[in-house]
Order: sequence, then C-alpha cells, then structure tokens
Amino acid sequence: MNLRDNGWLQQLLDEIWDEHFADVPQTNDVRIVFGRRAKRRLGSISLDPNDDNTSLITMNGLFKLPEVPEFVVRATLVHELTHYAHGFNSPLEQRQRHPHAGGVMRREYAERGLLELYLEQKRWLKTHWPELVNRELGAKPSTRRPARVTMKAPKPFWFLGD
Repeated sequence: MNLRDNGWLQQLLDEIWDEHFADVPQTNDVRIVFGRRAKRRLGSISLDPNDDNTSLITMNGLFKLPEVPEFVVRATLVHELTHYAHGFNSPLEQRQRHPHAGGVMRREYAERGLLELYLEQKRWLKTHWPELVNRELGAKPSTRRPARVTMKAPKPFWFLGD
C-alpha cells in the first residue's frame, strides 16, 4: 500500500515535472503539501508567504483518501504546474492575463500528451466527487452558483402616471 503523505506528493511532483514539464525551468523552490479538505478547490499554487523564493502547491486533503484515484491527483498537479509554467505564482514570465483564459488548460494538457488524463479526471469528478464530499464533509457540494439577486429600482415620480 502506498501511503499518501507529503513525501508521496513530492515524488509525484518530481515524476510529472521530469516526464511532462522538462521544458519548464524550475527557477525557484517548489514545494507541495496536502492542505485542508475542501468541497470545491482541488489544488492551488501560491508564493510562500514566509519565503518569496518558494512556490507552494497545496492539494486538497481529501486526496489522501485511497478511493480518490491517483489520476485525479496527477491531473490536479498537472493543472497547478501549468499555472507555474505560465508565470502564475512563479518567477517565470506571465503568458496571459488570466490563468484560465480561452481554454488554455485543456490545450496545455493536449500539447503535453495528457488530454486523456484531463478528460478522465473530469469524468470521475462529475460522477464521484459530490458523493465523496457529502460523505466526508457532511454537506452537499454546490453544483451551481447562487442566483444573483437583483432589485428593481423604484420608478421616479415622473413615471408614476397621472
């Protein structure tokens, strides 16, 4: 049995970087850790607040569970490395203004030969994630954003009629 801990994550990071991101220079320290268990955020990358020479990838704590397939963890890690490669929370030059602009993630997976990993993760998350979140966190994950509340402005007195 493979223990899912921060050491395991570091091995995955090294393996994915060597196999699929060898063209991306690692110009600072990149650390990876498990974070809190969350409904919606699978991973994130940020600059370490204690050391601006370090990029910190934080992975959802639910990924420690053995029922979450390794390909889901790998696909999430590829997503965060793509942010790094595109200059978001890394010393590299930022390639575009927004990190998910114009389907850039799907295109990056495809260019790196990982499109099937991307699609497999999407299918698994759609089918299994809501139930896992409900069981582990005791709440149903939101599948939609809350409706925007709009209020009509009162009509000015001159429109009220005779």
